[in-house]
Formats: sequence, structure tokens, C-alpha cells
Amino acid sequence: MQIKRMNVQAQLEKAIGTAIHELFDTEAAVSLQPTRKEFKGTYTFVTFPLTKTLRRKPEEIAQAIGEWLQNHSPLVRAFNVVKGFLNIELTHEAFVNALQDYSQWLADFPKHTRHSKQEKVVVEYSSPNTNKPLHLGHLRNNFLGYSMAAILEATGYDVHKTQIINDRGIHICKSMLAYQRFGKGETPESSGIKGDHLVGHYYVVFEKHYREQVKALMEQGMSQEEAEKEAPLMKEAQEMLRQWEAGNPQVRALWQKMNQWVLDGFEETYRKIGVRFDSVDYESDTYLLGKDIVEEGLQKGIFYKKEDGSIWVDLTEEGLDHKLLLRGDGTSVYITQDLGTAEKRYQEHHMQRMIYVVGNEQDYHFKVLFSILKRLGRPYADGLFHLSYGMVDLPSGKMKSREGTVVDADDLIAEVIDIARQITEEKLKNNDMLDSFSPEELNKLYEIIGLGALKYFLVRVDPKKRMLFNPQESIDFEGDAAPFIQYTHARICSVLRKAADNAMEAAFPKSYVLSEQEEQLVFTLTQFTDKLEEAARTYAPSVVAQYLYELTRLYNSFYAHHSILKAETKEAAGFRLAISQATAQTICKGMQLLGIEVPERM
Repeated sequence: MQIKRMNVQAQLEKAIGTAIHELFDTEAAVSLQPTRKEFKGTYTFVTFPLTKTLRRKPEEIAQAIGEWLQNHSPLVRAFNVVKGFLNIELTHEAFVNALQDYSQWLADFPKHTRHSKQEKVVVEYSSPNTNKPLHLGHLRNNFLGYSMAAILEATGYDVHKTQIINDRGIHICKSMLAYQRFGKGETPESSGIKGDHLVGHYYVVFEKHYREQVKALMEQGMSQEEAEKEAPLMKEAQEMLRQWEAGNPQVRALWQKMNQWVLDGFEETYRKIGVRFDSVDYESDTYLLGKDIVEEGLQKGIFYKKEDGSIWVDLTEEGLDHKLLLRGDGTSVYITQDLGTAEKRYQEHHMQRMIYVVGNEQDYHFKVLFSILKRLGRPYADGLFHLSYGMVDLPSGKMKSREGTVVDADDLIAEVIDIARQITEEKLKNNDMLDSFSPEELNKLYEIIGLGALKYFLVRVDPKKRMLFNPQESIDFEGDAAPFIQYTHARICSVLRKAADNAMEAAFPKSYVLSEQEEQLVFTLTQFTDKLEEAARTYAPSVVAQYLYELTRLYNSFYAHHSILKAETKEAAGFRLAISQATAQTICKGMQLLGIEVPERM
């Protein structure tokens, strides 16, 4: 990582290293951790690893180092020892210096981290199918992927954001066939329906008529499995897929027309949620390269062919199974295009890492994909990572695309913006603050609050966990939600504006004596860099989200107990303004990494 760490911590680690050398005539790696809340102190040094080398009790080692630090380091005010844990209290001057150093670092963040790229990382997210609009699950995917890319870039990686549009396959042919049969030539323009919604409608229409055919065949005595295979609509869809791969001009023309409707719809939604990509890949372009790779593996004896002409790989040695790579009729499967896509990206970007942001129902698929690429000896195979995330449920239950019960992304976005409007107006109904906004400003504010609430709610949870999304709960001005953080940012901006009107400035007085709350807030501010590194290392934007909530909670406690503009001394006012300024900037920059705007007025 290229993020600069808190100077005070680095200086203290160096001082402890010097203490160990002078006291025990030995060298040791020194790493500090935040002191646990139930103990007094700021940083803790664990001495247990030294006991074997020094042949002393951990308490003795901690006591000796603590006494040395108190006598020799201007950073250390006091210390206490709990078993082998040396808890260190910093001097007030050390806190002031730490805040000043952090504020200077923050002024250029994240620009300075982007000048020293470490590795090329490709991040794939969204990756929808062109047979339906984006839904709630896609929103979590997009927000995780976009924020993960931003966090990696902010920590010094050369990031390329991309998606793969799954624009071919049997599911696409289902929508095409249903439109051909039942569409009567309607278009997004003639129907007044957004293109991706229109095509998604025909996917549901296909399933409705297909299930009716399956039911009729079962009533004639077929088993369900036989009926699903023999249903005329399914056979027609499979034939359409074969015609597509054979380049049938009529099939291709219908495919291009309907795909463009969907792509236009996707782009409109992406603009609405503020998500962007550096490039876009299409399955229709990469599946042929995937077929070449399958043929390569067959020639090398890595894959094998069955009597029906289908090509497989045996991954039982890796604890997996036999996996189909190409059907007997020559048509490809998902893994075919994924092999081609991975190869294409390496040829274009020569990345050291590629992160796939895909739901955990595809865990097995990616184990198979990565194992195949390793067997093929691809140089990028060891740098592949599946950022697997849990599904999103609603209070009403699980979503199902084919039954038309999926929560559409556009509808959900409109709903959270409307809830933001209702709650804000209710909260301020006896306040004339709303009158200071124009109608256009209010609409923009409700959009910022609603989208912020949606994004934060979907990234605040560890990606691996399945989650329940309740739109009403996401708009919370007092709890773990974006509006609470946004409102605090606006409050701080108001304080800073009033200070500027009164010619008051932030300051770093070296003799200032901090309260316990101020110490805690300064320390938490300077943990921002560590939290970014942790989020990048663990592929978890939730680390940043929860850090911002904790920072906001601490600031509100500080704000409730400390006067800023009417502080008891000029030094107190200046320092508290410095804390406020650093907090506002940290909230703003941290929320930007999550793709969330923070208004200066609310």
C-alpha cells in the first residue's frame, strides 16, 4: 500500500524499537494496535512474542519498555501494563501534531496515492444479462464493485473498471422468441416502456407460455423433466440459439435490435446511480476466443471429448467435478465465454489481478474457472479473485426473474428518493429551512439522500453476508445510515461557514490540553488510512462504511459536549475547528469512495 501512515504511530514504533535495543541489546519488529476501549491508552504494544528471545516474563518486558518511553520519548504521557500488553497514553502535543499531520495529508488525498501505481487490477462488476432490466441484486453488485475499485485506486493500484454484458445464450433467445411470437412489433417508443423493461417483460411472457406447455405435456403422461425438454417453445429457443451462432441474418437483426433497447436502458440506470466503466466486454465477442481456448486444452490433453462431441474437463483432483466446456452441437456455455473474456483482458491490460464481483451462487463456477486457467498455465491465473457477496432479500421474500417478481432497480431508486422526500419534509415540517431551497435544489437534495441511503445500506454489510434490504430503514437520520452521515457533514459545513463569517480559523496550538473525547476523535480520524488499507486488503467496502459511521457518531458526541464557535479560549476554538474541518473532509472523501455525495446544506 502507498498510503502514508500516521506519523505519531511510526515515531512511536521507532521509539519502542530503540527501547528494545537499548534495554535488551536485541532487535525486534514493532507493530502497534489501537488500545481496547476498556483500557486506558491510545496504542498497545504486545510483548508476548519477545518472551522466548529475552527469557523474561511479558509483564517485566512491558514495564521496562514503558518506563524507558516515559523517560525518553516526548510522545508518551503515561502507560499501564495488563499482563503482556503495554498500553501507551500519548501526550497532548502528540495528538495536536497528529491532527496537523493528518490534515496536511488529507488535503491532497487521494491525488498523491495515484502517482505511484503498484499493480494493474481489473475489477469486473454489474455484468447483466440483456433479457431483463437491472434489479436490486445488480445494485448491490454495482455499488460493491464501484466502491471496491475506488478504494483500490485510492490505495495506489492502477485500476481498470469493466463489465461483461451477457448478450447471447438461451435466456436471450427466450426473450427474442417471445417478442417474435407475441410482441406485435411494439418498441420502447411506441409502448412508452424503457427498453430493458420491455425486453424483460417478454422474458416473463416466454416463461408463462413455456410453463403452460410443460403442464399440458405432463398431463399427457410425461415426467416433468421430459416435458421441460420436449416443450415446443424450449425447442424453438434452442434452435434460435443455434441459428444465432450460425450467423442467421434475421435472427442476428432481431438480436441486435432488442439488445440495443436493453443497453440503452442500462446506460440510463448507470447514469442515475453514478456508476461508470472504463470499458465494456460482450459475451458475443468473447465466446469465440473461449472456443479457441477449449480447442487448445483439448489438443494438449487437458480436456476430453465425449461420444456426443461435447468437450469436458475433469477437475476431481481439485475436489471439483467434471465440467462441460462445449456442447455436442458446438454451442458454448457460460464457462466458454468466461475463458475467452479472461484471456482478452490479459491481452489488453496485462493485469496482475482481476476481481470478479459476482454473487455467491456462482462460487462453484469461479472455482472451476480459476482451476481451468491454472491447468492451462495462464500467467494471470494466480491473480484471479472472486469477490463473492450474499444475496439481497426483501421483507416480502426472495426475488425470481422468470416469475416477474424481481424488484426493478429503477423502481427501487424512485421509491427511496420518494421516501427521502417524505421523511425530510416530515422532519422539517415546523422548520423554515426548506424555504431556503429552490424546488430544483430540493429535488436534487432528495436524490442525494435517497441514492446515498440505498448505496450505503447495500455496502455497509460485509459482502459475504446475505442481507435484508428495507427501503424505509435505509433513510435514517439518527442511526447507521447515509442520511445520518450526510446530515452531520452538512452540520459541520454550517459551523465552518459561521466560523469564516466571524474570521475564525482552524489552528494547532501545541500547548492545548485535549479532553478525552477530543483525543478519541483525533485518533479515529488518523485511523482512516488503516481502514482504507484494510478494506483494500480484505475486499470489503463495508470497512470504510462502518468507519465513517463510527467517526460520525464520535463527532456528534464531541459536538454535543464541546462548544466550538463559543469555546472557552481562542486555542480551544481553533483546535475544535481543525477537528471539525478534518472530520468533514474525511466524511466527504470517504463517502466519495463509496459513490455517495454529501451535501453542504440539509
